[in-house]
Amino acid sequence: MKLDQVKAQAAARWAALGARERRLVLAAGLLLVVALVWWVGLQPALRTLREAPPRIAQLDEELRVMRGLAAESQQLKSAPTINQGQAVRALQAATERLGPAGRLNVQADQATLTLQSAPAEAVLGWLGEARSAGRARVVQAQLVRSGDGYNGTVVLALPGGGS
Repeated sequence: MKLDQVKAQAAARWAALGARERRLVLAAGLLLVVALVWWVGLQPALRTLREAPPRIAQLDEELRVMRGLAAESQQLKSAPTINQGQAVRALQAATERLGPAGRLNVQADQATLTLQSAPAEAVLGWLGEARSAGRARVVQAQLVRSGDGYNGTVVLALPGGGS
């Protein structure tokens, strides 16, 4: 069937409809157009407007955290270097604050912290102090969360070749 034939058939059917039936067909068509405009044009835009402020706040918070980490990184880069002996003393002091939950073992240019039922806040504080005061970096970590804290080991590389 050609397009001209389809148009002719549609015009003939339209002419055969009564006035009331034509109004119903036009109303249904108008309803269909309105629904299509809503689903394709308006609803996605309104959803974006509704979801944008919380997402922007979340991204702002992530940016603030990243800037803080960048500033901390720059501070650590510009901090004076320390020798391995100073790093070991800083790690030992931090480990003493863990109490019986932590034990430090130093061999050559690596230190291994063994944790047993260490509270999360204490582990986090120890890692921060190891990084800032001891200038040590984590090489390997095997931690398991147990009911009353963390168990496992953390291996750190110490600064400097030796002292």
